[in-house]
Amino acid sequence: MAYKQLKLWFDADLAELLADKLIDTGVALNKTAFVHEIADKLYYLELKDRVEWFADTLYQHLEADYPKALEQLLPILGPINTKETGMFKEYYWVMPIAKYVEKYGLGHYNESLSALKEITERNTSEYAIRPFLESYPNKTLDVLRHWTNDSNKHVRRLCSEGIRPRLPWASKLDNFINDPEPLYPILDNLKDDPSKYVQKSVANCINDVLKDNPDIAKSWIESWMDNPGKNRKWIIKHAIRNLLKVNDKWAIQTLNGMN
Repeated sequence: MAYKQLKLWFDADLAELLADKLIDTGVALNKTAFVHEIADKLYYLELKDRVEWFADTLYQHLEADYPKALEQLLPILGPINTKETGMFKEYYWVMPIAKYVEKYGLGHYNESLSALKEITERNTSEYAIRPFLESYPNKTLDVLRHWTNDSNKHVRRLCSEGIRPRLPWASKLDNFINDPEPLYPILDNLKDDPSKYVQKSVANCINDVLKDNPDIAKSWIESWMDNPGKNRKWIIKHAIRNLLKVNDKWAIQTLNGMN
């Protein structure tokens, strides 16, 4: 199969797919109007704007009451993704639903957080959860800390990926750049996670913190140095990879201390 740029998957065919999924679950949707409205604007848009346009069009065509609209959207999500891959190849079509929650769900906290948990089990809510971290930081961190014990690796990954201060392709979380300490309990709960998918996310989050608050991040890593297992060792090594590339003395001593 020839390579197809991700943004091009968000086209009229996807609009038809989403319309059919909604109609199949009993939603009274004008498919022709929905598809036409989406297709009319897509040519000029890049990936992020295409996803947002899909979300905006869903907002125009679903129930005006947000909780009722969620009741229309969530049944189409389908089976949980049991793999550590496939978020974008198989579940790319879920991205507009995450954007819908991100953009329109801030005033309905409980319903939105529950929806983001379901969404991340198929695609990812790492971007959609960030407005909730900005508007309700303590409340949302408490939820994520609870989710670190979830049996689903995608949910656990969301806990560390969503809080990354400098998540690529997302706005910075300035509150955690200024003070990353509230992130530590979440990362500490995940420091021995068995999933490589989660381990990489934890390491990348610490790597973010190292860029702005190196002393704090180093203190976290040092607190993990007491008899670390293989999973924690991998996280630490991956977290300090950029320091190792420049032969940072502390990073080298940390690596040697795990051997």
